[in-house]
Amino acid sequence: MNPPAVRYITANGITIAYQQSGSDGPPLILINGFASTMDTWNPPFLEPLAQRFRIIVFDNRGTGYTSAGEIPFSLPLFAQDTLALMDALGISRAHILGLSMGASIAQELVLAHPGRVDRLVLISGTCGGEHMVMMQPEIWARLSDKSGTGVDVADRMFSVLFPKNWLASHDPWQHCPDVRETTPEHIAARQAEALFRWPGSFDRLPAIRCPVLVVTGAEDVVIPPQNSRILADRITGSRLVEFPGAGHGLQYQCPRELAGAVLAFLTAVRE
Repeated sequence: MNPPAVRYITANGITIAYQQSGSDGPPLILINGFASTMDTWNPPFLEPLAQRFRIIVFDNRGTGYTSAGEIPFSLPLFAQDTLALMDALGISRAHILGLSMGASIAQELVLAHPGRVDRLVLISGTCGGEHMVMMQPEIWARLSDKSGTGVDVADRMFSVLFPKNWLASHDPWQHCPDVRETTPEHIAARQAEALFRWPGSFDRLPAIRCPVLVVTGAEDVVIPPQNSRILADRITGSRLVEFPGAGHGLQYQCPRELAGAVLAFLTAVRE
């Protein structure tokens, strides 16, 4: 199956690149992680979701095909970009799925504009701030290093996305999509600065009232699973799902299982 066409729209002072696929069902907007482009979403994860939902993926400010603008980066700004994209597409309310840094952006979106979010999925997320359980410094060094060729960057990413036991018996190149978009080093640095400046959401999390699914890989070394447990504890009525043996790259390790958990949550009848 060919990927959907890349489309462009002007919103919040920048040009946002996005792709749209799936059914005529309710909109499901996916917010990506640190320095990641929309072509890093794994088709085997998206395809089951697309059978029930209108899927929208996009490049965050400065990554891939989306322009950066001159405004200092912040997670609330990224949330505003997401909301501006929704407005430009005529979407008044949507399911929101945030991955990694995208989960933090999703929290800012739902806290600032709760009426725009139907159900919320936070994958490999954190509350940030002083309550966040940090990754080890050597993990961050590999994750933030965008130097060298695309293969160099990918190999460094694989070493932190996947548990060693899984890598010993799997070729990650066979489980990940072909990524052609890029994120310049200076943009990754600006995103990193925004991440580390974020004061976090810990004290505000009880204000989230929509249904929330929190998901983590039990072997995640990038966003340790304790972070998802904090989110689930602080968000009233949320559901926590942990995938044994999965790392930060759980959408590549177990795409069908992850999609199944998300589908079950999004389609469940509200009590």
